[in-house]
Amino acid sequence: MSNRVLTGKPSIDRPWMQYYPKEFQQLQIPKCTLMNYLKRTMPGEDVIAMHYYGSDISWKEVFEEAEVIARALRAAGFKEGDQIPVFLRAVPEFVCLLLAAEIIGASLLCRDNTIEENVEAVSKAGAKVIFAHDFLTKEDMKAYTDAGVEKVVLLSPYYHADCDSMPEHIHTYIKAQYADTRAEGSLTITWDEFIAQADTYEGEVYAQEDINRPLFRAYTSGSTGPSKQVIHSAATMIGIIFQMAPYGSGGDFRPVWLLTNLPPCLVAVVVSMILSPMSSNKLLILDPFCDVEDVDLELMRYKPNLWPLIPMFVEIIMKSDRIPEDYDMSHVVAAGAGCEQTNNGQLKRAQAFFDKHGCKFTFTSSYGQSEAGSNITFPSPAQYPYGNGNIGIAMPMNNISVFKPGTIEELTYNEVGEVCVSGPGNMLGYDNPEATAKTLMVHEDGETWLHTGDLGYINEDGIVYILTRGDSRRFGGGNLISLVMENKLIDAGIEGIKDEFVVIIPDKDHEGYYLPYLYVVLKDGYSVEDIKDGVYAALDEFEYPVDIFALSERPFFHYKTNRIGLTRKLQAAAN
Repeated sequence: MSNRVLTGKPSIDRPWMQYYPKEFQQLQIPKCTLMNYLKRTMPGEDVIAMHYYGSDISWKEVFEEAEVIARALRAAGFKEGDQIPVFLRAVPEFVCLLLAAEIIGASLLCRDNTIEENVEAVSKAGAKVIFAHDFLTKEDMKAYTDAGVEKVVLLSPYYHADCDSMPEHIHTYIKAQYADTRAEGSLTITWDEFIAQADTYEGEVYAQEDINRPLFRAYTSGSTGPSKQVIHSAATMIGIIFQMAPYGSGGDFRPVWLLTNLPPCLVAVVVSMILSPMSSNKLLILDPFCDVEDVDLELMRYKPNLWPLIPMFVEIIMKSDRIPEDYDMSHVVAAGAGCEQTNNGQLKRAQAFFDKHGCKFTFTSSYGQSEAGSNITFPSPAQYPYGNGNIGIAMPMNNISVFKPGTIEELTYNEVGEVCVSGPGNMLGYDNPEATAKTLMVHEDGETWLHTGDLGYINEDGIVYILTRGDSRRFGGGNLISLVMENKLIDAGIEGIKDEFVVIIPDKDHEGYYLPYLYVVLKDGYSVEDIKDGVYAALDEFEYPVDIFALSERPFFHYKTNRIGLTRKLQAAAN
């Protein structure tokens, strides 16, 4: 943009601020507890805060239940500094448990990996009591009790629901969660029995307020590497939801925000998809027991204005044969894909789908990390079209720049390096001090910066581009950047390719180097042989895939393209 003098360092120039009103220059994040922040931002005690399968839950009920749960937690033996393992879906009780944990000075511990990994997390926490749904299996409960758990609090998915108003596909999904051998016996208590303990507890309930105390612990999904425990406080979570308040706001109109299927063991779900809409006067619809393949039905049933999407959900609704060709989807006023990088083909197909169904928004691509409290950027200004890794501009209180990987040496505009962020949403750390020290670094400006591990660049106008994760060089020369390769193939318009993505694995014959493999979803009647010449013509020689595999559809794991599963398969085959 004109009339700007740039130093060459994005961290100093902060060029993205030109897109924000002047008022955003003076923003100050409230320094208060999460409970007090929600009380300050709620539209009224009698206003509905959450809707859960036919039941409306007011703000007054949220706060009252949190107080009762806090007393019950004390009665169950939890004290300040303890970790409370919670294996629940995005049900209303989860929100109240989070607020109750803050009241007593404890933190929620959430994980949704293998039973072995979940048990490991509980064991490290030294927890004697855990929370789970009543479809917990007898075998899984034994794994927890063998690790020292003495009591399991079981909650039914139907606890807050109006069962008669729930559609059959929701009932079907819930029934499918129950195994033949369910957790039961003297080591289990119901949610009502747990709550009843509050009536007889007479000890101290409230811990001294500390907004920087650990409040929420969640593990990364493990889809891009070893799963790590990320620790957040009330302050770091408010640092994000405060900045997100303007997103999707409707003035006098109260938007409906739909959360389908995604579990609260993910930082983005709790911060950006639950606390953010609740704290910015949006009606939150909790829909955790929707089978992922039924998100199309829930879209048509609830008709949300705002729907946090991921590429997996977009793929499902685009291929749905239950959404009529002429279905009016104009009730959706904003949507985008987070969770993982989105190539040009995915963006184009999604935009065409929403355009076809009467939507007036630009389908966006955003960027965030669990370590950064979820969201790092806001949608890109209209003059910068999405694609080629464009994930928007830094949120107003975040500082983003690009550094030489593994160092604190800042690069200039349009230079590819490690994207780093300094901001109020950055985690307190991992539960591993050594891993924390490698990820959170104090730079020359005295600020603590999160080293994301992602490679990208920033242009002179402050637009951030994310290209790939990690440095993946090929033996003989050339840096393998998966998104660049995918976009080259999409932009080449190779006939026969419906979708494609790249998986990059370590080169077992050359330590420190990598090899690319291409996965394609082909149109009917086409084979890999039909598209090979077009693939090689579109790529540079160092980008040529070792092999090309055809899939019937894009595979997903933990809501992301299952690159980690395919990587393991490729490595096993190579060995």
